[in-house]
Amino acid sequence: MSEKSLLNVSNNESLGKVEIAPEVIEVITGIAASEVEGLASMRGNFASDVVERFVKKSHSKGVKLELTDRGILIDLYVVLKFGVNIPGVAQKLQKNIKQTLKNMTELEIDEINIHVVGVQMDTDAKPVEKE
Repeated sequence: MSEKSLLNVSNNESLGKVEIAPEVIEVITGIAASEVEGLASMRGNFASDVVERFVKKSHSKGVKLELTDRGILIDLYVVLKFGVNIPGVAQKLQKNIKQTLKNMTELEIDEINIHVVGVQMDTDAKPVEKE
């Protein structure tokens, strides 16, 4: 990993510097998103889905982090549960992610874009029978 891709979060460099890898920001974002009620899953690509199925859960799945001149931009691709208020859940995701990242890293995030790519139907519901 190149030195340029690390985020410097040191305020006082008298003891040394503190740097955070972008992958850490992605994992924190994924964990913070999973805490929000109404989220069914996060959408990854085929490779991350296979790895998660056979090896371990990927907390950064569905998270795209971009470091630009404007700052840190996060894109989150999610599947929500059927029946939830989509704008409300998206807003809760943005607030929880921003607050968690602020508490853990002291980084200011410029944008958190929520992309709803699907709705998960409740598969456990039993059909209503007429008498």
